Amino acid sequence: MSPKTSGSGGRTGDGRRMFTPARVAVLLLAAVALIFIFENTRATRIRLLVPEVTMPLWTALLATGVIGALCGAYFRRRRS
Repeated sequence: MSPKTSGSGGRTGDGRRMFTPARVAVLLLAAVALIFIFENTRATRIRLLVPEVTMPLWTALLATGVIGALCGAYFRRRRS
């Protein structure tokens, strides 16, 4: 006899595994990061190698976060 499985990839249960401590921590960190980013809205000068641009600080922070997330996803994917 084979065990009964549900349509969710073979896992049964009431959804308690959806919110693991690690996922809750990541969601909290993401929320704090977004609050920090959108609270810093003043314009600032940013120099990347040669050009100097003036842009809202939240744009630079958000771009840095996205680049970091992409790098993390890339290295995680390469490891597995």
